[in-house]
Amino acid sequence: MSWRVVVITKRAKLDLQLGKMVVRSEETIKIVLSEISTILIESTAVSLTTSLIAELAKRKIKVIFCDEKRNPSCELVNYYGSHDTSNKVRRQIAWKQKTKEAVWTEIVTEKIRKQKELLEASGKEESKLLTSYLREITWNDGTNREGHAAKVYFNALFGMDFTRTEDNFINAALNYGYSIILSAFTREVVANGYITQLGLFHDNMFNQFNLASDLMEPFRILVDREVTEMDLMQFEHEEKMQLVNILNQEVQLDGKIQYVNNAIKIYCKSVFDALEEDDSSLIRFYGIEL
Repeated sequence: MSWRVVVITKRAKLDLQLGKMVVRSEETIKIVLSEISTILIESTAVSLTTSLIAELAKRKIKVIFCDEKRNPSCELVNYYGSHDTSNKVRRQIAWKQKTKEAVWTEIVTEKIRKQKELLEASGKEESKLLTSYLREITWNDGTNREGHAAKVYFNALFGMDFTRTEDNFINAALNYGYSIILSAFTREVVANGYITQLGLFHDNMFNQFNLASDLMEPFRILVDREVTEMDLMQFEHEEKMQLVNILNQEVQLDGKIQYVNNAIKIYCKSVFDALEEDDSSLIRFYGIEL
C-alpha cells in the first residue's frame, strides 16, 4: 500500500533507479516508489527525468507542481488510468441522471452532517441550524441547503465578518488544503478509468476536475478542522506541510482505521459502484473523532 507523501522543497534533480526515486540535492536520497502515494514539488528549481515521470504515471502516483509562490498550480494526470478506460468512459457518459442525483443527494447530506459535527465539537450553537438544514434537504438539494449551510458554517468557525472571497491567511490555508485533497481525488478518478471533466453536480465548462470536485465534498471538513487549529499569523512552509499531512491522518471507515489517502480510495470506489449499480446505498463514508 502506498502511503508516503514526499515533499521536495529546494533545488534538486529527480530520476529513476531500480524502482526507486533518487533525489539528488545537497545529499542523495532514494525512496521506493511502491511506498509513495503523492509527490509535492514546492520549488520551481526541481528537474525530473522523463523516465521518472513515465514510471510515476504508470504507478498512478500523484505529482503536484507548485508555482513561484509555492502554491499548487498543476498536476500530473494520466491519459489512461485503467485497462478498460474506453469502456468506463462510455459508461460514465451513460450514467442515469436520476442515479447521479441520488448520489449527489447522499454526498451533500454527508457534507452538511460533517460540518454540523465539527461545529458541535467546537461548541458552536450554529450546529443546531445545520441540524435543521439536514432535515430540510430535498432531492438533489433542490433548495440549496448546502449553500445556506456553508454561510452559517464558515461564519461560525471564523467569525461573522469572514467571507470565502477575502484575501487573508485563513482563505489561503483553506484553498491550499482543498487543492491537496482535490488532487488526491483526481488521482482516484483517473486510476479507476473515468474522466474528471464530467461531474455529477459540478458542471463548469472551465473546470477540468468537475467529478473530483463532487466527490471531495465530505472531505473538505478535514481541511477546515486543521485550519481552525492553526495559529495563522503567517502562511508559510510549516503551515503548508501541516495541511499536506492531512493525507496521512487516520479516519474510521467500515469499522477499521484507515489513512485518509486510503479512505479516499475506498470511498471513491464505493461511489463508482453506486453509479454503476444504480444504488446510492453502496456509498461508504468515513468517520472521525472530533
